[in-house]
Amino acid sequence: QVQLVESGGGLVQPGGSLRLSCAASGSRFIIDAMAWYRQAPGEERNLIAFITSGGSTKYADSVKGRFTISIDNARNTIYLQMNSLKPDDTAVYYCNAQAVVSAKTLDAWGQGTLVTVSS
Repeated sequence: QVQLVESGGGLVQPGGSLRLSCAASGSRFIIDAMAWYRQAPGEERNLIAFITSGGSTKYADSVKGRFTISIDNARNTIYLQMNSLKPDDTAVYYCNAQAVVSAKTLDAWGQGTLVTVSS
């Protein structure tokens, strides 16, 4: 099993910045890729940033140029640096990991962290 714990959410004014973290833990697992999703009230959960263990990244158009995803493979941790935040970025942000455990690929999710962008 793989457990994910997110941190770093909170209240920020429009134009401000926040940095989210997500740490993976467990026994005998290998991370293939990790990602950040977000879900605004009344909406579906959407992928916003993706990174492989090799460092390849993809972003949703809505965050491209403002958000940066990075990975620390030694700590099994990813980060999401969010700049130029807008009220539309308000959502619960979820961390996802695609990991290999005992030769099986599994999906793991964090509990979510709330980001509120408001003046």
